[in-house]
Amino acid sequence: MNKPFIIPIKKRHLGLYMVAAVASLGGLLAGFDMGVISGALLFINDTWAMNDLTKGWLVSSAIVGAVFGAASNGILADIYGRKKIIISTALIFAIGSVICAVATSIHWLIFGRIIIGLAVGMVNFVVPLYLSEISPQKIRGMLVSLFQLAITAGILFSYLINRIFALSEYNWRWMLLSGLFPALVLLIGISFLGDTPRWLLSKQREHEARKVFQDMDPEGDIEQKIQEIKSTLSGTQNKNQKKSAWQSWMLMPVLVGIGMMFMQICTGINTIIYYTTTIFKTAGFGSQLSAIYATIGVGFVNFGMTIVAIVFADRWGRKPLLYAGLTGVTISLFTLGAAFFFADELDDNLKWLAVGSVIVYIASFAFSLGPIGWIVVSEILPLKIRGFAMSLCTVANMGFNFIVVLTFLPLLNSIGEAFTFWIYGVIGILSLIFTYYFLPETKGKSLEKIEKNWAERIPARKF
Repeated sequence: MNKPFIIPIKKRHLGLYMVAAVASLGGLLAGFDMGVISGALLFINDTWAMNDLTKGWLVSSAIVGAVFGAASNGILADIYGRKKIIISTALIFAIGSVICAVATSIHWLIFGRIIIGLAVGMVNFVVPLYLSEISPQKIRGMLVSLFQLAITAGILFSYLINRIFALSEYNWRWMLLSGLFPALVLLIGISFLGDTPRWLLSKQREHEARKVFQDMDPEGDIEQKIQEIKSTLSGTQNKNQKKSAWQSWMLMPVLVGIGMMFMQICTGINTIIYYTTTIFKTAGFGSQLSAIYATIGVGFVNFGMTIVAIVFADRWGRKPLLYAGLTGVTISLFTLGAAFFFADELDDNLKWLAVGSVIVYIASFAFSLGPIGWIVVSEILPLKIRGFAMSLCTVANMGFNFIVVLTFLPLLNSIGEAFTFWIYGVIGILSLIFTYYFLPETKGKSLEKIEKNWAERIPARKF
């Protein structure tokens, strides 16, 4: 008889869980920015008339900032530590929220969203990095999944904020100003935390690293962990090479990380998140308020299904969840496309089929590509270049995001809703193939063991 599965919460790990929960609040920033623009966009258009391209720039301007945020802070995270970058993230997001709320023109609003994007780009690489480096291997998937759970919580929070302020006089301004709240919560919380032991050891700060290990897991074998990390650090130093930490075997994990980001974004998730309200209005919801209510329902599904990954990522593994989620994502995209293709025959049923397809899509993404994407990328990158490589993968994520979001509305108007969603569905099929051949299963393996496998050039399928 199989034993019932219990989430491995132990008293000795309470300090670790508290640290992970606070750091995960960074996900609230990214999630809030994704969701709040979905509702605010309807009302911003009442203030300043915008064509589809301007709307696309308004939404994707945050992604432009995110690319710069991710690109410029990877090396800084390796130099100054993960904690200082997270603090900078909270401050920048707070400033951007205020600029957006008081914007006097669409240009100022776009500028404010670029500032917010800087913070989003930073948080998307540094928080999963932080979480993976503090987590024991047996519960690493669960703890890194907290980042994606926080993103979904931020999205849901933004949807509720959109509803609260939808009927107020300065609706979209209050919506965007509300981003100040999660930024301040993160700023206060992270100020009380230490940096990661792996980064501290890379800077020869062994005493501090030992103290962090002691605080997070007082019953663990601290000396063994320290020696294992030291061995990895010394093993990546090749005396026959120049001072650069780069080695040829590191290219494969970086390419796999970029491929993971392509799968996560180019299956269309942010077109659904950013434009959920717009999609529902196109599908037949008559009023802005009814579309917002439908969007809130999607937000609850997104949040709830992410918990599946938290529970099962360390039990079933990363790849089984990806197989299941990608299958659901692909089927729902083809179904959503078919719903719009046969819109005339479906008539009023179109909106309910659209809602059903979006819910299946969000549910499938929420327990797979969303959390597993960040788990895998945070696990597979070599320690000596982890900050830089994580930054590079996040830049790729934001670059893909920018292209997909900017082209979504023009695609709808040029080739129609059906073919647009079918394109994303084809990418879903290609993603299943990529997962099978190129993605390693990292469940139950230490970061040091994963790095050793790459260094020995073991094929990903044989990890």
